Amino acid sequence: MEKTVALRVKKQVVGERLFSNRDLVRLFIPLVIEQFLEYTVGLTASILVAHVGEAAVSGVSLVEFVMALLISIFAALATGGAVVAGQYLGNKQTKAANQAANQLVWFVGAVSVIIMGLIYGCRPWILHGLFGQITPEVYDHANTYLLIVAASIPFLGVYNAMSAVFRTMGNSKLPMKIMLVMNLINVAATAVLIFGFNLGIEGVALPTLLSRMGSGVIIIALAFNPNNILHLNKTLRFSFDYKMVKRILKIGLPSGFENGMFYFGRLIILSLVSTFGTAAIAANSVGGTLVMFEVLPGMAMGLGLTVIISHSIGAGDYAQAKYYTKKMLMVLYVAQLISTAIVLALLPQILRVYALSPEATLWTTQIVWGHGLMMILIWPLAYSLPVTFRAAGDAKFPMAISIAAMIFCRIVLAYVFSITFNMGMIGTWVAMFADWIVKAIIFVWRYFSGRWTEYRAI
Repeated sequence: MEKTVALRVKKQVVGERLFSNRDLVRLFIPLVIEQFLEYTVGLTASILVAHVGEAAVSGVSLVEFVMALLISIFAALATGGAVVAGQYLGNKQTKAANQAANQLVWFVGAVSVIIMGLIYGCRPWILHGLFGQITPEVYDHANTYLLIVAASIPFLGVYNAMSAVFRTMGNSKLPMKIMLVMNLINVAATAVLIFGFNLGIEGVALPTLLSRMGSGVIIIALAFNPNNILHLNKTLRFSFDYKMVKRILKIGLPSGFENGMFYFGRLIILSLVSTFGTAAIAANSVGGTLVMFEVLPGMAMGLGLTVIISHSIGAGDYAQAKYYTKKMLMVLYVAQLISTAIVLALLPQILRVYALSPEATLWTTQIVWGHGLMMILIWPLAYSLPVTFRAAGDAKFPMAISIAAMIFCRIVLAYVFSITFNMGMIGTWVAMFADWIVKAIIFVWRYFSGRWTEYRAI
């Protein structure tokens, strides 16, 4: 499958589509399954750790928030590499595309090792400075969890980089298979350690570490296969091509900075939420986990759309880039309507499994319903259109808009709604919806203005 998409692109003639409906199904279905598996493990882990106590749920959620920030940065850098490699493939420059893939993996690997060292060195500041006033019990759980899972950061980095490379080749099935195997091991080991050995927070952290390590090792081992269009070169004498790295960072840095600021803003909000008590933290955590299933098709769509648009732009065909953007947006609206309906239908049963306090249960219900309704209407325009911009090479504009909306809508309005209007933790979610609306309006204007078509990454 590795060569299927690229070879099909090369054989195109004027008037034909770069990707058939069959190609799109082969690309997106594994991505949806992969995202489902990733979020299912998060949901299962939060349910399992809930048996340790509400303080444990809060401690794990705080640390996983930091890990999610790092994953988003790695994903942004990987997107930069995927856009560059994809445009090279669309332009029939296979050798340059392979060079971009190698540069991406080595660069992300080096950066992730540095970040791991910083996490361990700055651990007290992370737990106290970022999360604000948390109870001693929550602190102990968060500290133990962070000490263990921080060792997985380099493996997370290379896994995200290589997953993007395989998707660029049209092979989204391989990362899905790896995710399936390692997540099953993760869930099984977590259940055994918690219920069989009574390890508590360690019973969640150790399987998480081992599964992430396994994912990174497996995907790197498979990446050395020379039969892949994009593969890693077997050499220890690697040197960075700074011109190629610069191309990758031209896309990856704005996206990474945008993601970093996004999570930094969310950390500020999390600090605000923590002032409303343990029940608010737990509801915010559980609600945040459940709503990811609502938005699951959108997350998968973003990964696949990057591949499609980068190939189209590399081939110099902006008409096809517009065609696939509109087509996938329509598909996404239908898909997210279905995913939201399923989550809302199962919500009462899921909440009974969590066994939260009545107050936390009520807040979680309000979060999931509010998010679902707003996501169906607004989310694709606020988050899928910028994918097209970045895949074309227009990464700075969505970065600037997203950061401005984060500051003036999500952060400022969160304090206004939560404190001034006395809405409590729910006010932070209302502010997030305002952020979506503002971004959607601006990105729709940007798309129809056509200014994003003036950019290329190569």
